[in-house]
Amino acid sequence: MVRKWMNRVLLGLGWGALVAAIAGIVLYLGAGRQRQLPVLLASGASYLMLGALVGLLLFLLARGWRSAAVAGVVLAGVLWTQLPIFVPDGRAASGPEVTVLQSNLLFGGADVAEVVRTVRAEQVDLLTVEELTSEAVDRLAAAGIAEQLPHQYLQPGGGGAGTGIYSRYPLRDTRKYDGFVLHNLGATMDHPRRGPVAVFAFHPIPPSLDFTSWSVEMRRIREILDAQQGPALVGADFNATRDHSAFRDLLRGRFAAAAELAGAGPLPTYPADRPWGPVIGIDHILVADGTAAEMRALTIPGSDHRAVLARTRLNA
Repeated sequence: MVRKWMNRVLLGLGWGALVAAIAGIVLYLGAGRQRQLPVLLASGASYLMLGALVGLLLFLLARGWRSAAVAGVVLAGVLWTQLPIFVPDGRAASGPEVTVLQSNLLFGGADVAEVVRTVRAEQVDLLTVEELTSEAVDRLAAAGIAEQLPHQYLQPGGGGAGTGIYSRYPLRDTRKYDGFVLHNLGATMDHPRRGPVAVFAFHPIPPSLDFTSWSVEMRRIREILDAQQGPALVGADFNATRDHSAFRDLLRGRFAAAAELAGAGPLPTYPADRPWGPVIGIDHILVADGTAAEMRALTIPGSDHRAVLARTRLNA
């Protein structure tokens, strides 16, 4: 009698976990992408999907074989969505290596001296920064950023609006894109071995603040990237995880996420200033006409984001 009661409890818990996993898959596939709440919930879709494994284990303990079979099918769906981020792509590229660092400075209050130390230690070639204030520009200059990355296109601003591109190589054709609440930038970097390389620094507004604008801006970013020809590098705080269909839409053309190319896993970056964080990965580096052999997250004191660094290699 006790065993039968325990089995019922296990089956009930298992189905609860399995329903959560199914909800995670549905959110991942983009259901409700035109509504704010489902999009915000999609930030943690991969955590909900863990319910498939929990459910399967509970069903096996309860000897609920038919329920376990259903859980196995759902778990296969979970693996289909999540496994690619753990498996290196294996693309080959014979062109020059370009090391990219992406960092959100939290209204300019982050430890920019640590950013410069990271640039120096990692031999970064391209740095993209968001929430860049005029004061942060001055502190970056005082910390010696120009010694490492002398070419700059900066649009500082208050309230998180500012964005900047720092480069080891000359920048030209700089542009600030219309149609965004925050500053979103592009330029052409003249690499001595590869020639012109398009570089971008994007920062769409968070969907929690203005969902409609975020949706419009993500579509606008896709239009910008779709129009791009030749090699390109993107550093961005997209305010979106790979579980958001709006982010994966950016990768349906020529661009790929450096984290997936390197098989680096989910790389949570936000919030980095909480004892329980970070839990979601909203900072990304994208590559077109190239690959990435390494991608990792780095702590920048004073920021609520972890920085991400990628060693990319462009096609010859």
